[in-house]
Amino acid sequence: MATKEFVIYLLAGFSVAILSVFFVQNGDFEPKFYRSSNLLHRPIGSEDKVWPELEFSWRIVLATVIGFLGSACGTVGGVGGGGIFVPMLTLLLGFDTKSAAALSKCMIMGASASSVWYNLRVPHPCREVPILDYDLALLFQPMLMLGITLGVSLSVVFPYWLITVLIIILFMGTSSRSFFKAILMWKEETMLKKSMKEVPVNSHGELVIDTIYEPLVPKEEKTAFEIFNFNLNLKRIMVLFLVWFVFLLLQVFKNDLVACTPMYWVLNLIQFPVALAVFGYEVVKLYKESKKRRLEGNPESVCEADIQWTATNLIFCAICGILGGTVGGLLGSGGGFILGPLLLEIGVIPQVASATATFVMMFSSSLSVVEFYLLKRFPMPYALYLMSVSILAGFWGQCFIRKLIAILKRASIIVFILSGVIFASALTMGVIGIEKSIRMIHNHEFMGFLDFCSSQ
Repeated sequence: MATKEFVIYLLAGFSVAILSVFFVQNGDFEPKFYRSSNLLHRPIGSEDKVWPELEFSWRIVLATVIGFLGSACGTVGGVGGGGIFVPMLTLLLGFDTKSAAALSKCMIMGASASSVWYNLRVPHPCREVPILDYDLALLFQPMLMLGITLGVSLSVVFPYWLITVLIIILFMGTSSRSFFKAILMWKEETMLKKSMKEVPVNSHGELVIDTIYEPLVPKEEKTAFEIFNFNLNLKRIMVLFLVWFVFLLLQVFKNDLVACTPMYWVLNLIQFPVALAVFGYEVVKLYKESKKRRLEGNPESVCEADIQWTATNLIFCAICGILGGTVGGLLGSGGGFILGPLLLEIGVIPQVASATATFVMMFSSSLSVVEFYLLKRFPMPYALYLMSVSILAGFWGQCFIRKLIAILKRASIIVFILSGVIFASALTMGVIGIEKSIRMIHNHEFMGFLDFCSSQ
C-alpha cells in the first residue's frame, strides 16, 4: 500500500465513521456527560477513584512482567505502549481508568527517559551525525502538543464508540503498513547479506549499511564520553524544553478555569502561535537548506528523512504531527503511534526513527505526568514502582535489541516490534471499547455528539 493509498484509506475510514454518527444518534435519550479527558479516562465500570494497595501477589508479578515487556518493546518501536498499559492496569490491577491513564503516562515517561539516556551513548550506525535527529524533533514536537490539545477537546465531543472505531481504523492501518515495510526491509537485508561476504559491524555493535569505506584510512573510534557529547545538542534541547514549559503553564492555568469562558479560550488559542512559531522556524530552515542543496546538485539529505523538503511534504508532516497528537489526546498516550511509523515512512532508518520518536515522546509524556501529579491523579507508591520497572525495561530493551541487530544484521527487527506493539494496542483497546459500546447500546445511552461546554 503506497503512501497516497494509505492516506485515502484513513480519510475514507474516518469520514464514514464520523458521518455514521448522524445515523445512529438517538434523540430519545439524554446525553450522559463525563468529566474526562480522553477515551482511556471514560469509565468502564465506576467513575470513582480506585487505588489498590501495593502488595506482593500474582497480579503485581504478572503486571510487572507485562509492564517490563511492554515498556521494552514500546520504546524500541518508538510508540510508548500506552495502549497496553491502561488495559493491564484496569483489568489486572483494578485501577479506575483515570488513574490507569495517569500511571500509563508515568511508565511511558520512565521508559522514554532511560531509552534516551541509552541512545545518547550510542553512535549513529552509518553517518557522522547525532543519532537523535533534532531537526525532526523540533519539526514534530510542537505539532504533537498542539494535536494533543485538539484530541482532548474532541474526546469530550466524540461519542465513546466513535473514538473506538477511529482508533481501530488507524491502528490496524499503521500496524499493517509497518508490517509490510518490515517484510520489505527484511528481504532487502537478505539480498544485502547474500551480496556481501561480510557485513561491517563497528566496535559498538552497530550494523553499517550504505556507507563508503576507505580501508587505507582507519576510522577514529570515539570514546563513550565523546559520543555522548556529540549526540547532546543543548541548544536544541533548551528550545524543546521551552515549548514544553509554555504548554505546561497553559495547561495548569486552564485546569482552574470554567470551560468556555473567555479566559479559557484565550489560553487555548495561545497554544497555536507558540507551536506554529517553533514549527515555522524549523520549516523555513529545512525548506531553504533543501532548496539550496538541490540547486547545488548536492544529493545529501538535510536531515535523516530521505525526502525533499518541499512545501507539500512539509504540510503533510504538519498534518501527521497534529494527527499523532490528536490520537494521543484521545487515548491519553503519547503521539508515538503516529510518529514512529511516520518517521519510517519518510525514509528515516529504524535506529534513528526509534531514538527520535522516543526522544519526542519523553517531552509529551512528562508534560502529562507533571499535570497529573499536580491534580493528584495517581498513587505515588505505584507510580514510583512502575516507573522503576519501565526505566529498567527501556534501557535493557534498547541494549538487547541493538545486540540482536548486530548479531542478526537486521535493523528490520525494530520495525517488526513497532508493528506488533501497535497491533497489540489495537486489539486491547478494541476489545475494551467494543465491550463498553455494547453496554451503552443495551443501556440505551446517548450515542451522538456531545456538547463541548456541558461535557467539561
